[in-house]
Amino acid sequence: MGRSQVVPRGRDPRFGPDADDTGCTILHVDMDAFFASVAVRSHPELRGKPVVVGGVGPRGVVSSASYEARRFGVRSAMPTARARSLCPQAIFLPVEGPAIAAASKAVMAIFRDVTPLVEPLSSDEAFLDVAGAQRLLGRPAEIARQIRERMFAEQELTCSVGVAPTKFVAKLGSTRAKPDGMVVVPAGLILEFLHPLPVDALWGVGERAAETLRRLGLTTVGELAQAPFGMLRRAVGEASAAHLHELSWGRDPRRVTPEHVEKSIGAEMTFDVDVADPLVIRRSLLALAEKVGARLRAAGQVGRTVSIKVRLADFRTVNRSRTVPTSTDVAREIFEISWALFEALGASDHIRLVGVRVEGLTEAATTSRQLSLGEPERGWREAEAAADAVAARFGGARVGPASLLGRSDLRRTENHPQRTVVPLSEPPTPS
Repeated sequence: MGRSQVVPRGRDPRFGPDADDTGCTILHVDMDAFFASVAVRSHPELRGKPVVVGGVGPRGVVSSASYEARRFGVRSAMPTARARSLCPQAIFLPVEGPAIAAASKAVMAIFRDVTPLVEPLSSDEAFLDVAGAQRLLGRPAEIARQIRERMFAEQELTCSVGVAPTKFVAKLGSTRAKPDGMVVVPAGLILEFLHPLPVDALWGVGERAAETLRRLGLTTVGELAQAPFGMLRRAVGEASAAHLHELSWGRDPRRVTPEHVEKSIGAEMTFDVDVADPLVIRRSLLALAEKVGARLRAAGQVGRTVSIKVRLADFRTVNRSRTVPTSTDVAREIFEISWALFEALGASDHIRLVGVRVEGLTEAATTSRQLSLGEPERGWREAEAAADAVAARFGGARVGPASLLGRSDLRRTENHPQRTVVPLSEPPTPS
């Protein structure tokens, strides 16, 4: 949708928790500063302080900032260097992957306790259709209140909720409710809620589209709603004009869709300094393949197409892919294909970013896999599954390829004697 920061905050009694919620069976629940809130929950001594979570290197990007940090202008997707200049007193923390994953799972479990009709949009937000839950749990606004209470009591986290007849308006409602609030948009007041908003609050209006509309004198949603359709069509094209016209009148027929099918799973790495050393690239692709393989196994998915993404120092981006006969979730296989694709590029320039992705996903449980000629019955797949089990039990990266251990890694190993290294050349013999 449009950028959330353009949606005005503040309480309006017309759209407060006690507003008429008849027919408002769509909820959008959005956790407040999720990554930062999870970090503060793990470190209570940081409560009330400006906390920024994300990449901590010189080319890092802010994933989340506490509201104390946001008062200084720190925002998600902002370069970490910019955030440091705006709020030098902030505490900067890396993303705690396992803690975020556990918190997200708990959040979604609360949603699904309310209704099976949950459509996650990310790790910390979802649409809920509560039409069928009203008989048991009460009116939509009451259900929203219960969700907020449970979230704080059980997870020590706050969330903001938009309650509306449609997904689009509910999403705008939760944005307006932030932080830690609730907005109810009655069916009869949708246009009063929408039309004063700036045009870039509309779903699909980015900076360039907003500038185009403003040049036509269309600065608010209400002005766009009253604009001749032919003028909109000439400005943004037939499909976008129809889309924006419908949204400007509050029309959004989409249903909450609980089944979300992943089309691909991937990971990327931006280097702090542009890299030309093939060994560094090789180790980076291996680390990314390890991460992608673990994510595939956690999701119960396998895929047949492996792709790499390489962004050069001048920001040119190259993508290459290869489809193989047999689907895989094995990091070793993903890495070998990724490295072959990279070598085929013959890249001689300095590199800013590399990424690995697996596409063409299917359910692992229903996808057959045949052994290659001479391949042992048990090997890398079993070794990586064992590593998953160790990580699930003890947390963090406890098992991994030996080639990923640099000097700093070896120093960390001294403090973590339980860590096991696996030689890259061959899998360990399963017990």
